[in-house]
Amino acid sequence: MAARNREPATATLEIPEEPRAKRICLEVGEADGHECVLVSEGGRVSIGSGRGNDIVLGDRTVSGRHCVVRSIDGRVFVDDLGSRNGVYVGGAKVCTAQLEPGACFVVGRVSIVVRSGTTSQGHRTTPLPRVVGESPAMMRVAEQVRRLAPLSVPVLVRGPTGAGKDLIARALHDLGPRAGGPFVALNVGALPRDLAAAELFGHERGAFTGAFAKRDGAFVAANGGTLFLDEVGELSHDVQVKLLRALEEGEVRAIGASKAARLDVRVVAATWAPLEQRIEQREFRLDLYHRLAVGCVTLPPLADRRSDIPALVEHFLKLSEAEVGRKRISSAALACLVAHPWPGNIRQLRNVVVRAALLAARETIGPTDVDNAIHEQPAPAARLTRDAAIEMVRKCSGKVSAAARACGVPRSTFRGWLQEEEGCEA
Repeated sequence: MAARNREPATATLEIPEEPRAKRICLEVGEADGHECVLVSEGGRVSIGSGRGNDIVLGDRTVSGRHCVVRSIDGRVFVDDLGSRNGVYVGGAKVCTAQLEPGACFVVGRVSIVVRSGTTSQGHRTTPLPRVVGESPAMMRVAEQVRRLAPLSVPVLVRGPTGAGKDLIARALHDLGPRAGGPFVALNVGALPRDLAAAELFGHERGAFTGAFAKRDGAFVAANGGTLFLDEVGELSHDVQVKLLRALEEGEVRAIGASKAARLDVRVVAATWAPLEQRIEQREFRLDLYHRLAVGCVTLPPLADRRSDIPALVEHFLKLSEAEVGRKRISSAALACLVAHPWPGNIRQLRNVVVRAALLAARETIGPTDVDNAIHEQPAPAARLTRDAAIEMVRKCSGKVSAAARACGVPRSTFRGWLQEEEGCEA
């Protein structure tokens, strides 16, 4: 296959814009930590691996005096100081580039995001277990999680598809008093409508056709621990009523049972769906929403935490090392990853990194490998309307799973678009 990108040539980028805030913040993201550095109007900040720099980076691919960031009349510039490996903006190697707030440049294997105002990290919150990323956005999430973890109240985790809501639910469990109890995860959006209640609450033998033996549901399995209900916005109205009753009374009645069982379960729910809109459309109960959202955690999309990308890339390369071998990422390739919009968030980044490692003929992953990995896989689709989702299912011979793969989204997400469309084979 012909390569789409070659090693970028040195260039000078200038982006005309109106004068902006008088102070800016550089959000520096290394694989082993983050920091924020303020740059005042008329000031300059030197970046490199040498001790005399304002920002000292531990990356061995960074030169002693690598580059300098200047703030002039509300505008921000980055200048390469003749570094060995260069400065990259949007995948291009530059001598000088003008940067607007939100822009990101790459030095070695470190990404640096330009933020407007006087943003500062202030108090450092300890990162969450299992969660990679120490950007200010993720530190705010970590602070929320650590406040909520010791409590027993339900928590609603919100965020786009692929952002890692399951890891936040696990952190709430691991950091709380129920850490020694069971953690049960159930994607309720993937459950057939007629079996959702049985999966959640259990059933007695003979309670319905096919119930050949008694079975405990997810609530019983999570007794003494945490029950994570993913894609909770996809529950049908009748199951929403039963879930609300279980949350309010602390009791669960299995289908066909004559008595309810009292249980000690903390519920953490997650959704990508705009529940407020579904409440207005009478597709989701307002009282259930208030019961689930006693505590709330909102995960940012990957595009809002670009300084975490180097650490995430290193993490995924280590996880895949047994299968693809030891791989490194070049500065140019990392710049391509940082510049990508990532509609599929962390899930998409992980897939692209592993695919790029497989495509790389050498130990170092280059920008061409990243470009091929991004463009040779289905791009995650924007949210489809109900009619468009139905049409996609028809094109896929009535199979929801095939339609979901064609759109690059989980089947549960696609089912949400369909809004319980009937006559489709899952």
